[in-house]
Amino acid sequence: MNAEELAAAERTRLGVFAGLGAYFIWGVVPVFFKQIAEVSAGEIIAHRVIWAMVFMTLVIRFGRGFADARRVVRIPAQLARIALASILVIVNWLTFVWGVNNGYILETSLGYFILPLLNVALGVVVLKERLRPVQWLAVLLAAMGVTIEAIRAGGLPWIALVLAGTFGVYGLLRKQLPVDAASGLFLETVCVTPLALGWLGWLLYSGENHFGSGPALITGRDLLLMATGVVTATPLLLFAIAARRLPLNMMGFLQYLAPSISFLIAVFVYHEPMDPSRLAGFAAIWAGLAVYTYDHVNRDIWATTS
Repeated sequence: MNAEELAAAERTRLGVFAGLGAYFIWGVVPVFFKQIAEVSAGEIIAHRVIWAMVFMTLVIRFGRGFADARRVVRIPAQLARIALASILVIVNWLTFVWGVNNGYILETSLGYFILPLLNVALGVVVLKERLRPVQWLAVLLAAMGVTIEAIRAGGLPWIALVLAGTFGVYGLLRKQLPVDAASGLFLETVCVTPLALGWLGWLLYSGENHFGSGPALITGRDLLLMATGVVTATPLLLFAIAARRLPLNMMGFLQYLAPSISFLIAVFVYHEPMDPSRLAGFAAIWAGLAVYTYDHVNRDIWATTS
């Protein structure tokens, strides 16, 4: 093996570890938020915004600098996209935390199982992409799974659909922005920091805040709220490292790790109900993912051998 092959193997190895780290953190993060379940989702998200902004300021300051961020904010159309992306992120985070802390971890995992297939559907609707028959089958199986879950629950699984929908549209917006992951998250948190500060100020005024309200100067709960910034930013930075070093088909496989871990945590740690009808809904979506993944990998194999 020559020097170039060794360097490529090392890049791939680093990418795999970074990808596994990112999706593992995203998979187990419900356990983290369960530790501060007594705090309202709105207060948690406000702290998540502020501390993520502080953390990303430090990362960018001692990293590549603010050149990318400055370039984006000088262009009104791109700044508007960043502002819209920040709103989508806040809705996604708020829905996720509320779902986790109210006993709906299974439904949050369902949302991220749906996401890859929703991205395919968005490609058809928004980007006018054409689907092969096998891809249509995958989307139809996912739709069948959502229908089964809706019938079981007596209504649409809105948590799953909001999570998948907001993150899917967010992904489309971010593809149109010439900004790296770190600068993008920094700008998104900056955009909504005034709202976060305003909400925390209102909670403090009304006496409903949890941060700094304990008997000690800094309590364990305060430290966990401050840690939301690191918990938010770290997997995103690891994901960016992996995305630059791994082929898309490998990233496609890794993305199923996070909802799979969350699914197992929901069933075996928090004992959320898994009746046969709910299992049937998940099975339909898993079948759709299997069909989609097979088609994706098979297409890549043919592309590399032709």
